[in-house]
Amino acid sequence: MTQGQVGGRRGERPPAPEPLAVPVVDNHTHLDSETEEDVEALLAAAAAAGVPRSVQIGCDLPAARWTVAALDRYPQLLGGVALHPNEVPDLVAAGEYEGALAEIAQLARHPRVRVVGESGLDHFRTPPEQWHLQEESFRAHIALAKELDLALQIHDRDAHEDVLRVLAEEGAPERTVFHCFSGDAAMARVCADAGYHLSFAGTVTFKNAGDLREALRLTPRDRVMVETDAPYLTPVPHRGRPNAGYLVPLTVRAMADVLGADLDELCATIAATTERVYGPW
Repeated sequence: MTQGQVGGRRGERPPAPEPLAVPVVDNHTHLDSETEEDVEALLAAAAAAGVPRSVQIGCDLPAARWTVAALDRYPQLLGGVALHPNEVPDLVAAGEYEGALAEIAQLARHPRVRVVGESGLDHFRTPPEQWHLQEESFRAHIALAKELDLALQIHDRDAHEDVLRVLAEEGAPERTVFHCFSGDAAMARVCADAGYHLSFAGTVTFKNAGDLREALRLTPRDRVMVETDAPYLTPVPHRGRPNAGYLVPLTVRAMADVLGADLDELCATIAATTERVYGPW
C-alpha cells in the first residue's frame, strides 16, 4: 500500500512498513469509521503486511449494526459489540439505554461476534456524577459476556482501580482482554495474577510510555495481544496520522524490542493467544 492510496480523515495515510513473516491479528479496530471502498483496501493492505485477520469493534448501536453486517461480507473479520461507556450517560438521559442494551444482546448472538466490548469505565471524558451509570452498564456487559460465553474487551481510561474492583465483584468472564492497556507495571501484575489478557496498541511506541513498556515486560508472554484501535493511536514514527491494520508491524517490532524477543516467535505466540481467546475465524 502506498502513501495516500487510501484516504484518511487526518491527512494522508503513512506508507506501509516491512511486512511480518509470521502473521498476527489486529485485536481491536474500528473499520466502521471508514468508507466501504476504504475498508476493502485497508483489509487488503493489512493482509499484505502480515495482518490477515482483525477483530472489528462496534461500540455504539450504529457501529454494532455495521459490524454484524460486515461479518457476513468479510471473512477476515470477527466482531465485538457493546455500548461504549461514554455513550451510556446520554442514552440514559434520553431514555434509550435499556432498549439499546437489549439490541446489543441480540446482535451479540451472531455466530461471528466473539466479543462483548468495548465496555468499561472512562473517568476522563465523563464527569464523576455520571460514573455510576457507566458502572451499571459495565456490570451488565460483564453479565452478557458470561451468559453468551464470549470474550470481554475492556475500555479503561483513568479508571484502573474501579475497573479492577468491578471485575472482582462481578467475577470476570473466562476470557477478559484489556483493550489498549494503559496501566503500569503494578497493574500488569494484578492482571497477570487474575488471568487477564493485555492488548497493546501504538501507545507502547510513544516516547513517554516507559511505564507501559515496563508493564509489557511483566506480562506473561501468552497473555500479550496487539491491536491498532484504528483509526486512532498510530505508532511512532507516524503518530497523529490515520492508523490502520497494515501498521501493526511497527507496534509488534517495538514490542519485540522491549521484550528482547525473537520477532517471529512473538508473532506466533500472539497469533495463538488471539485464536485461543476468540476461537477460529
